[in-house]
Amino acid sequence: MQLYNYFRSGTSHRTRIALELKGVQAEYVAVDLFHEEHLRGDFHKVNPQALVPALVLDDGTVLTQSPAIIEWLEETHPMPPLLPTDPRQRTHVRALAAIVGCDIHPINNRRILQYLKHQFGADKAAIDRWCGEWISSGFDAYEQFLAKDTARGDFSFGGQPGLADCYLIPQVSSARRFNVDMSRWPLISAVDAACGQLPAFQRAAPAHQPDAT
Repeated sequence: MQLYNYFRSGTSHRTRIALELKGVQAEYVAVDLFHEEHLRGDFHKVNPQALVPALVLDDGTVLTQSPAIIEWLEETHPMPPLLPTDPRQRTHVRALAAIVGCDIHPINNRRILQYLKHQFGADKAAIDRWCGEWISSGFDAYEQFLAKDTARGDFSFGGQPGLADCYLIPQVSSARRFNVDMSRWPLISAVDAACGQLPAFQRAAPAHQPDAT
Protein backbone atom coordinates (compact mmCIF):
# COMPACT_ATOMS: atom_id res chain seq x y z
CA MET A 1 0.00 0.00 0.00
CA GLN A 2 0.97 3.60 -0.53
CA LEU A 3 -0.17 6.57 1.52
CA TYR A 4 -0.06 9.86 -0.35
CA ASN A 5 0.08 12.54 2.33
CA TYR A 6 1.73 15.65 3.71
CA PHE A 7 3.50 15.73 7.05
CA ARG A 8 1.56 18.68 8.50
CA SER A 9 -1.86 17.89 7.02
CA GLY A 10 -4.32 17.14 9.81
CA THR A 11 -6.24 14.64 7.70
CA SER A 12 -2.99 12.89 6.78
CA HIS A 13 -1.90 12.91 10.42
CA ARG A 14 -5.13 11.28 11.64
CA THR A 15 -4.84 8.61 8.95
CA ARG A 16 -1.23 7.87 9.93
CA ILE A 17 -2.31 7.47 13.56
CA ALA A 18 -5.02 4.98 12.56
CA LEU A 19 -2.56 3.01 10.43
CA GLU A 20 -0.06 2.92 13.29
CA LEU A 21 -2.65 1.86 15.85
CA LYS A 22 -3.76 -0.94 13.54
CA GLY A 23 -0.18 -1.99 12.79
CA VAL A 24 -0.77 -1.59 9.05
CA GLN A 25 2.26 -0.65 6.98
CA ALA A 26 2.00 1.73 4.03
CA GLU A 27 4.72 3.29 1.91
CA TYR A 28 4.99 7.02 2.61
CA VAL A 29 4.52 9.12 -0.54
CA ALA A 30 4.96 12.83 0.17
CA VAL A 31 2.77 15.39 -1.60
CA ASP A 32 4.18 18.87 -1.02
CA LEU A 33 1.17 21.06 -0.28
CA PHE A 34 3.31 24.08 0.53
CA HIS A 35 4.64 24.19 -3.04
CA GLU A 36 1.21 23.14 -4.40
CA GLU A 37 2.40 19.82 -5.79
CA HIS A 38 -1.14 18.53 -5.27
CA LEU A 39 -2.45 20.98 -7.87
CA ARG A 40 -0.25 19.77 -10.71
CA GLY A 41 1.53 16.70 -11.99
CA ASP A 42 0.46 13.12 -11.51
CA PHE A 43 -1.35 13.43 -8.20
CA HIS A 44 -4.59 14.32 -10.01
CA LYS A 45 -4.47 10.82 -11.51
CA VAL A 46 -4.41 9.40 -8.01
CA ASN A 47 -7.10 11.66 -6.56
CA PRO A 48 -9.10 13.91 -8.92
CA GLN A 49 -10.07 16.03 -5.91
CA ALA A 50 -6.36 16.85 -5.42
CA LEU A 51 -6.57 16.40 -1.65
CA VAL A 52 -4.56 14.31 0.76
CA PRO A 53 -4.59 11.68 2.04
CA ALA A 54 -5.08 8.99 -0.56
CA LEU A 55 -4.41 5.35 0.20
CA VAL A 56 -3.55 3.15 -2.77
CA LEU A 57 -4.16 -0.52 -2.03
CA ASP A 58 -2.03 -3.34 -3.37
CA ASP A 59 -4.59 -4.07 -6.10
CA GLY A 60 -4.52 -0.45 -7.28
CA THR A 61 -7.76 0.63 -5.63
CA VAL A 62 -7.54 4.23 -4.41
CA LEU A 63 -9.25 5.20 -1.17
CA THR A 64 -9.76 8.90 -0.48
CA GLN A 65 -11.17 11.04 2.36
CA SER A 66 -9.69 10.26 5.77
CA PRO A 67 -13.02 9.27 7.44
CA ALA A 68 -13.62 6.68 4.74
CA ILE A 69 -10.04 5.39 4.90
CA ILE A 70 -10.18 5.03 8.68
CA GLU A 71 -13.56 3.28 8.52
CA TRP A 72 -12.09 0.91 5.93
CA LEU A 73 -9.20 0.18 8.29
CA GLU A 74 -11.64 -0.53 11.11
CA GLU A 75 -13.66 -2.89 8.95
CA THR A 76 -10.75 -4.77 7.37
CA HIS A 77 -8.38 -4.74 10.35
CA PRO A 78 -10.73 -4.96 13.34
CA MET A 79 -8.04 -5.45 15.97
CA PRO A 80 -7.27 -3.44 17.93
CA PRO A 81 -10.64 -1.71 17.63
CA LEU A 82 -10.96 2.04 17.23
CA LEU A 83 -14.62 1.96 18.24
CA PRO A 84 -16.39 0.40 21.24
CA THR A 85 -18.82 -2.46 20.70
CA ASP A 86 -21.91 -0.80 22.19
CA PRO A 87 -23.90 1.12 19.53
CA ARG A 88 -24.56 4.13 21.76
CA GLN A 89 -20.92 4.34 22.77
CA ARG A 90 -19.87 4.03 19.13
CA THR A 91 -22.15 6.94 18.27
CA HIS A 92 -20.63 9.02 21.07
CA VAL A 93 -17.08 8.36 19.87
CA ARG A 94 -18.04 9.16 16.29
CA ALA A 95 -19.62 12.41 17.50
CA LEU A 96 -16.40 13.41 19.26
CA ALA A 97 -14.47 12.72 16.07
CA ALA A 98 -16.99 14.76 14.10
CA ILE A 99 -16.45 17.82 16.29
CA VAL A 100 -12.99 17.93 14.78
CA GLY A 101 -13.64 16.35 11.40
CA CYS A 102 -16.83 18.27 10.55
CA ASP A 103 -16.83 21.45 12.62
CA ILE A 104 -13.23 22.53 13.23
CA HIS A 105 -10.90 21.22 10.54
CA PRO A 106 -12.85 21.93 7.32
CA ILE A 107 -12.92 25.69 7.85
CA ASN A 108 -9.30 25.79 9.01
CA ASN A 109 -7.64 23.68 6.33
CA ARG A 110 -5.01 25.03 3.99
CA ARG A 111 -7.17 25.90 1.00
CA ILE A 112 -9.54 27.94 3.20
CA LEU A 113 -6.65 29.79 4.80
CA GLN A 114 -5.06 30.44 1.41
CA TYR A 115 -8.35 31.90 0.20
CA LEU A 116 -8.56 34.17 3.23
CA LYS A 117 -4.99 35.30 2.58
CA HIS A 118 -5.19 35.91 -1.15
CA GLN A 119 -8.80 37.07 -1.56
CA PHE A 120 -9.29 39.02 1.66
CA GLY A 121 -5.74 40.05 2.50
CA ALA A 122 -5.66 38.25 5.85
CA ASP A 123 -2.22 38.37 7.46
CA LYS A 124 -0.78 35.79 9.87
CA ALA A 125 -2.35 37.43 12.91
CA ALA A 126 -5.77 37.41 11.27
CA ILE A 127 -5.33 33.80 10.18
CA ASP A 128 -4.39 32.82 13.74
CA ARG A 129 -7.48 34.60 15.10
CA TRP A 130 -9.69 32.86 12.54
CA CYS A 131 -8.33 29.43 13.38
CA GLY A 132 -8.38 30.15 17.10
CA GLU A 133 -12.07 31.07 16.97
CA TRP A 134 -13.20 27.77 15.49
CA ILE A 135 -10.72 25.60 17.35
CA SER A 136 -11.80 27.17 20.64
CA SER A 137 -15.49 26.72 19.88
CA GLY A 138 -15.01 23.04 19.08
CA PHE A 139 -12.62 22.36 21.93
CA ASP A 140 -14.98 24.00 24.44
CA ALA A 141 -17.62 21.43 23.50
CA TYR A 142 -15.15 18.53 23.38
CA GLU A 143 -13.88 19.43 26.87
CA GLN A 144 -17.43 19.43 28.23
CA PHE A 145 -18.10 15.99 26.77
CA LEU A 146 -14.93 14.70 28.42
CA ALA A 147 -15.95 16.25 31.74
CA LYS A 148 -19.35 14.54 31.64
CA ASP A 149 -17.79 11.10 31.09
CA THR A 150 -17.24 9.99 34.69
CA ALA A 151 -15.94 6.58 33.56
CA ARG A 152 -13.39 8.07 31.12
CA GLY A 153 -9.88 6.65 31.15
CA ASP A 154 -6.73 8.34 29.89
CA PHE A 155 -8.09 8.82 26.39
CA SER A 156 -11.11 10.45 24.77
CA PHE A 157 -13.18 7.37 25.56
CA GLY A 158 -12.16 4.43 27.70
CA GLY A 159 -8.75 3.07 28.56
CA GLN A 160 -7.28 2.72 25.09
CA PRO A 161 -6.83 5.14 22.19
CA GLY A 162 -9.54 5.12 19.57
CA LEU A 163 -11.18 6.92 16.70
CA ALA A 164 -11.77 10.18 18.57
CA ASP A 165 -8.09 10.40 19.50
CA CYS A 166 -7.07 9.92 15.87
CA TYR A 167 -8.95 13.14 15.14
CA LEU A 168 -8.21 15.08 18.32
CA ILE A 169 -4.43 14.84 18.47
CA PRO A 170 -3.75 16.34 15.01
CA GLN A 171 -6.12 19.17 15.86
CA VAL A 172 -4.21 19.86 19.08
CA SER A 173 -1.02 19.98 17.02
CA SER A 174 -2.70 22.44 14.67
CA ALA A 175 -3.95 24.54 17.58
CA ARG A 176 -0.41 25.00 18.83
CA ARG A 177 0.74 25.95 15.34
CA PHE A 178 -1.85 28.71 15.30
CA ASN A 179 -0.82 29.93 18.76
CA VAL A 180 -3.93 28.75 20.60
CA ASP A 181 -3.40 28.54 24.37
CA MET A 182 -4.17 24.93 25.30
CA SER A 183 -4.26 25.63 29.05
CA ARG A 184 -7.94 26.46 28.59
CA TRP A 185 -8.71 22.74 28.09
CA PRO A 186 -6.98 20.63 30.77
CA LEU A 187 -8.81 17.41 29.92
CA ILE A 188 -7.96 17.64 26.22
CA SER A 189 -4.38 18.44 27.17
CA ALA A 190 -4.29 15.35 29.41
CA VAL A 191 -5.53 13.16 26.55
CA ASP A 192 -2.89 14.68 24.29
CA ALA A 193 -0.20 13.92 26.88
CA ALA A 194 -1.37 10.31 27.27
CA CYS A 195 -1.39 9.75 23.51
CA GLY A 196 2.01 11.37 23.23
CA GLN A 197 3.48 8.58 25.35
CA LEU A 198 2.44 5.90 22.85
CA PRO A 199 4.79 4.82 20.03
CA ALA A 200 1.95 4.80 17.47
CA PHE A 201 1.27 8.50 18.03
CA GLN A 202 4.96 9.31 18.16
CA ARG A 203 5.64 7.60 14.82
CA ALA A 204 2.65 9.38 13.21
CA ALA A 205 3.63 12.85 14.44
CA PRO A 206 4.37 15.49 11.79
CA ALA A 207 7.93 16.09 13.01
CA HIS A 208 8.82 12.44 12.46
CA GLN A 209 7.79 12.27 8.80
CA PRO A 210 10.35 12.16 5.97
CA ASP A 211 9.07 15.39 4.39
CA ALA A 212 9.01 17.36 7.65
CA THR A 213 10.59 20.81 7.32
